[in-house]
Amino acid sequence: MTDHKIELYNLDDPTGGIFRKLAEGMITQIYPGEKAMLSIARIEPHAMGTMHNHPEEQWGVMLEGSAIRYQGETEFEIGKGDFWRTPPNVPHTMKAGPDGAVILDIFAPIREEYLQAGEGFSGQSVSASN
Repeated sequence: MTDHKIELYNLDDPTGGIFRKLAEGMITQIYPGEKAMLSIARIEPHAMGTMHNHPEEQWGVMLEGSAIRYQGETEFEIGKGDFWRTPPNVPHTMKAGPDGAVILDIFAPIREEYLQAGEGFSGQSVSASN
């Protein structure tokens, strides 16, 4: 019989996650699995990340707040309940709205550089956008 470890987490409790400061006013807790990983990003009001890309596919879900998403040559408004897909290697970033934002990001496969606490988006930076 195979032993299956129960992994249970809560959005309001960062216990068990890997902390990463993505940019000024942007932090995340990362929860890796075997083939995918989740990231709970918290962005302060009006904080903006650096335009970057990476080889992993990324899905995002706006849990709270609002933001402007910059993806490739497009920018669009995102509100609570919206979700989006970022294909591999597409430049992207986000700027939080007036109330900030809480976002669930899903990466597949896992981002190896996110398996350790640290700073920055890692991946390939394509330009500064502040």
